[in-house]
Amino acid sequence: MKKDFSHLVREDRVHTSLYRDPTLFEEEMDRVFKNTWVWVAHESDLPGKNTFKTSWVGREPVIVTRDREHKLHVLLNRCRHRAASVCEKSKGKASVFVCPYHGWSYDPDGRLRKVPHAAGYPADFDTSEFPLVSLRTETYNGMIFATFKSDIEPLVDFLGPARKWIDLFMKQGADYGVKTLGEHRFRFPGNWKIQLENTTDAYHFPIVHKTFLDSLDAETENVFDVLGQGGWIEDLGNGHSVMVMIPDLVDLDQNADAPIPDRFADLAKELRQEGHNEAAVRKIVRAVGGAGFNLNLFPNVACSMAFFRVLRPVSVDETEITHVALGMNGGPAAANRMRLRLHEHFQGPMGFGTPDDAEGWERVQRGSAAGSDLWIMLNRGVDAPEGVSDPSHNAGDVSAETGMRAAYQMWKRMMAA
Repeated sequence: MKKDFSHLVREDRVHTSLYRDPTLFEEEMDRVFKNTWVWVAHESDLPGKNTFKTSWVGREPVIVTRDREHKLHVLLNRCRHRAASVCEKSKGKASVFVCPYHGWSYDPDGRLRKVPHAAGYPADFDTSEFPLVSLRTETYNGMIFATFKSDIEPLVDFLGPARKWIDLFMKQGADYGVKTLGEHRFRFPGNWKIQLENTTDAYHFPIVHKTFLDSLDAETENVFDVLGQGGWIEDLGNGHSVMVMIPDLVDLDQNADAPIPDRFADLAKELRQEGHNEAAVRKIVRAVGGAGFNLNLFPNVACSMAFFRVLRPVSVDETEITHVALGMNGGPAAANRMRLRLHEHFQGPMGFGTPDDAEGWERVQRGSAAGSDLWIMLNRGVDAPEGVSDPSHNAGDVSAETGMRAAYQMWKRMMAA
């Protein structure tokens, strides 16, 4: 009989064991990561036929492929013979995956192509019975998700109201579309849910990220006054949530006539010199800084202002984070260079944001060892500003812990007996 863990989550708090209990962590890998849609890649990672990217669904390694018919697949990265991984590269192009141990080879759609020295097997050995295991795969607006659960609801239903925010986020492609530009990866000694909480936590921003704010010019620092812009946090259902920090940048198609910020003046000049008309210059420049919100998609990915943040549980007290820089697919080189510089300023290993965040996450894990029977408080928040959020959704002001409560209610639902 399955154990019921729902008593560990209340309306406004969660038990400390959610960060520390190894048995609970093992249950999460089964009940959460094997029973919902998990983000694995962006379509721009697979730009043509026979392209691939390696990824993870929970702790299980997978290969995301685009076959010769351009159809997407998510395959367990495990040879059907003796379990060796068949692909170790992070991404690339391959018309066949060959197991390095005994040479079994597979097509990009997972079919077993060839078995060396096949005469050593019985006459009725049927290669069609041993493809790479394929997961159910669906996409939304370029984002690729996979699941072990064959009878799960369609992805569009799982995303629900979050689809609106994905669509808004992708407007930073400035009509060129969005593509991945590169990524950096690191681990921190803490539970995966600590990072899940962080994406919709504006309360920490002026404290943890003071050095980032101090590095900005006065105009940009005012833009990043995230607690003073009238933002909000909204529960989007199924554990998803959005934190709006800069309301003026929610819809990048609006306010096109707003003055170009000083920090983008040189970029605007370069774009004009390249022959872009003024409307295109303004659209591109406005998109370069990213959207004014963080969208948290339960359980493992965030569309965070101008990048993807992907979490991967490693153990109860270790988590891997991948920050994926985004650019304009076929857009001006100058604009994509600027986006990379902005990404490096905050997210990079020498940036002003990521190292401070990681220090905070590590301290939470360390501190959770004290007083193991205490509860983690998630009770902060007052009502959202009038008229900004969907009236049918739970919402709070930008410093509220609404997003965390939303994620843990989904966790509670999935971890019940």
